[in-house]
Amino acid sequence: MIPNTFDYSAPAHLKDALELMANGGKPLAGGMSLIPMMKLRLASPEHVVDVGRIAGLNTIREADGKLHIGANATHYDVESSALLQGKCPLLAETAAAIGDIQVRNRGTLGGSVAHADPSADYPAALQALEASIVLTSASGTRTVSAANFFVDTFTTALEPGELITEVVVPVEAGLTGTSYQKFLQSASGFAVVGIAARVRREGGRITLARIGVTGVSGTSYRALKAEQALEGKAGSDADIAAAAALVGEGVEASADLHASAVYRMHLASNYAARAIRAALSKCA
Repeated sequence: MIPNTFDYSAPAHLKDALELMANGGKPLAGGMSLIPMMKLRLASPEHVVDVGRIAGLNTIREADGKLHIGANATHYDVESSALLQGKCPLLAETAAAIGDIQVRNRGTLGGSVAHADPSADYPAALQALEASIVLTSASGTRTVSAANFFVDTFTTALEPGELITEVVVPVEAGLTGTSYQKFLQSASGFAVVGIAARVRREGGRITLARIGVTGVSGTSYRALKAEQALEGKAGSDADIAAAAALVGEGVEASADLHASAVYRMHLASNYAARAIRAALSKCA
């Protein structure tokens, strides 16, 4: 398929990009989502604003006790960052699970998060990390939690004219273990079900549990009841199984050609147990 005609701009500065977007321009980052949609004419922007050349939007840095990842950082940048591998390994591990090498070399953190595919990998990790997403427009900047950013299928808290400029995640404490486990759709690499687990164990008890889920329903979410079931427990096999059984509690599971709703719930429970067990094994 061939997309409809459109104007194209590639500004070098964020201010210029935001001004173009304020006048209706559609941002283009890695192009892994927008270009296929344009070819299928599911999206027909009149003006495409390529933000990939804006300096400073791909940096990964530590400041004020948190890690700041620029929206233009590619999946490979996130996967291979020594800073993230050491201080936020969950995000690096999740990036390594995305698609194939071509996608990881081209796709960007900000583009993937903004697209909000219900089977994307990052949302599960960002939910478990309680990440913050920085949104910038010509009129200013605001910060939205991951829990409030992902609204529904392909729907986020982004307002017209806003661009994700960075994602902020915590520096993990030494007693925290993390893991991302997924059952993938082999042709696309997307998650039929993906579970991100983040746990902290002190004095023989789990003092913090955060579980992010993707692929199960129309949007990512935190499995709050599963988290509550884990906190205060020792993390035995029975504790893990009881918590994992609650990961789909209160959620309407999706059904498609890859998995029925019942099978998705089965996968969610099993992969939650795997992720929790793997995360606990990494608690120092």
